[in-house]
Amino acid sequence: MRSDEDQDRRQFSEYFAARQDVVRRTAYLMCGDWHWADDLTQSAFIRLAAGWHRIRDPQAVDAFVRTCLVRAYLSETRRMWRRRERPVAEPPDVAGADDDAEAATRRVVFARALRQVPPRQRVTLVCRFYQGMDVAETAAVLGCSEGTVKSQTARGLATLREILGDAVTVAAPAWATEEAHDRRGGVVPGGGR
Repeated sequence: MRSDEDQDRRQFSEYFAARQDVVRRTAYLMCGDWHWADDLTQSAFIRLAAGWHRIRDPQAVDAFVRTCLVRAYLSETRRMWRRRERPVAEPPDVAGADDDAEAATRRVVFARALRQVPPRQRVTLVCRFYQGMDVAETAAVLGCSEGTVKSQTARGLATLREILGDAVTVAAPAWATEEAHDRRGGVVPGGGR
């Protein structure tokens, strides 16, 4: 019995070490704040640790963690009393010698725009395009219908286009462009699908 517990702890530790950064980056894309992303990541891994001994399908662990992360984020955004501090720091005026200033500027502009998208739309966009999930997988993680995923995706992309305006082709990463969205079979605003 003791060796099973030790093996579970070892397996969980290995999984945590391998996936923590990916889960944290996903959380950051959802919430736009590294400290909040750390909290969300911790919540997801605590939930996973509590149920680790019940895991039968190792292939489903990533999906379970993703679901925990999304639900923790959506739960926190519903709490009216929890107001997050909005970061106000501006990027430095002068980039380092080896910085790719244009790419960094695009990321900053896009991250700011993404933070202005409503939470449910934002998490849908992150699941669909950053995580590379299809409509059905996203619906399962969010606990909603595929039609809701499609409409939230369309609204989220429309909101991003409205926020970014003419900068949409410059600021948006490849996963948020209409062409990438088209390839995944989703709804493109004005695209007739």
